[in-house]
Amino acid sequence: MKKLSLKVKLTILYTFFMTLVTCLSLAILFSLSSQEILTSVQSALKEQVADSFHDIQMENGRIDLNSDFYDLDGGVYLSLYSKDSDFLYGRIPYGFPSAPPIEDQRLRTLSSDSGKWYVFDLQYQLEDQTTVYVRGITSLTDAEASLSITLRLALIVLPLLTILTAFIGYRMTSRALKPVKRITDTVKRIQENEDLSQRIGLSQGRDEIYELADTFDQMLQKLEEAFVREKQFTSDVSHELRTPVAVILSQCDVLLSDPTYTQEQKEQIQTISRKAREMSQMISHLLLLTRADQGRQKLQLEDINISELAEMAAEEQSLLAARHNITVETQIQPDIIARADETFFIRLLVNLLSNAVSYGKNGGYVKLTLTSDGREATGIVEDNGIGISPEALPHIWERFFREDSSRTVRSDEKHSGLGLSMVQWIVKAHHGTISAESTPGEGSRFTFQIPLKSVSL
Repeated sequence: MKKLSLKVKLTILYTFFMTLVTCLSLAILFSLSSQEILTSVQSALKEQVADSFHDIQMENGRIDLNSDFYDLDGGVYLSLYSKDSDFLYGRIPYGFPSAPPIEDQRLRTLSSDSGKWYVFDLQYQLEDQTTVYVRGITSLTDAEASLSITLRLALIVLPLLTILTAFIGYRMTSRALKPVKRITDTVKRIQENEDLSQRIGLSQGRDEIYELADTFDQMLQKLEEAFVREKQFTSDVSHELRTPVAVILSQCDVLLSDPTYTQEQKEQIQTISRKAREMSQMISHLLLLTRADQGRQKLQLEDINISELAEMAAEEQSLLAARHNITVETQIQPDIIARADETFFIRLLVNLLSNAVSYGKNGGYVKLTLTSDGREATGIVEDNGIGISPEALPHIWERFFREDSSRTVRSDEKHSGLGLSMVQWIVKAHHGTISAESTPGEGSRFTFQIPLKSVSL
């Protein structure tokens, strides 16, 4: 039941209760109808017997019956009996039990092989004080048969009515939940495209769902405005910081070339220069990501040999890794041609490799694998370093995220926390996917896939 959609659940619930109400109504109706039919048959029988007295007359000392006495009015058979219960005149239905005793003013139910019968006897005194009995007989089986036919018809119609109820309930539920589906689809598009400009846009309504959609749209509007302000602030600050940082770097170069400074002073100036360069690199990364957020960072796509780029990136990082006794291994399929941005693809590999080296263990390894299946290229960067905790793994793509200061193995390796954010953007900009898996104390594995040919959106 948990796997069923809300639409199906509501339809089942609606159908169940409507069918239950219908069955109860039919049961009550048939119960009342059965009693009403039997009561009506009994009343008609008694009235017919009482009215038959008008058809009995005495002429010349003999009983004379009007022809109406023999009519089968309302399915009632009339017959005339003497005081001694001898049959005189009238009609008796076929299959009726022979000669049941006379019981005045008592309604009885008799059974035979051919069915059930209502019998009613009524005493009547003629003009010459002769006592006779009028007997009325009507078939109870015929009355029950008509009721049975109606019941069978109801049993045939009930499944059709249930199906019709389910269909109507499903259509009504679908129509009622259509705004909910629209809300869900909008949220999914926002998640997939990371686009807060999406709106539900339901027309004006008075129920709670329309009110919810309108509130949701207002919230999206405020969130979009807040993010736009944040992006603009980040862009403005990054631009404003570039100039003073550039001035700091320039002045550091001038001071380092001045022979009047002592070695200790020059080392202090070099520290300032190194930190300024780190800040400059972080500002550059931040500006790139800001332009990407604003849709202003374009790729220069061309057919390039990404196998050669991977070899170059691995060779470059092997020099850094050698300082910490870390081996960079490669398993690269030759001559993989992909339509990509050369600069950004190199940055993708360098960021992943440098990240693996920075958090690797002394004497460990970093391995770069690049393969192709003809449709897409798959790259894997794995290491046997310190790994990432399960709690931090979902957040590694967030900007400026670092698990904690103790995770960095070497104090000479500093990262801004923007490298993996940039890696994720580069892969997505090439219409690819990237994922990470890690075990603390055993290492990490980053896998990305990009199509060999550019994708047209």
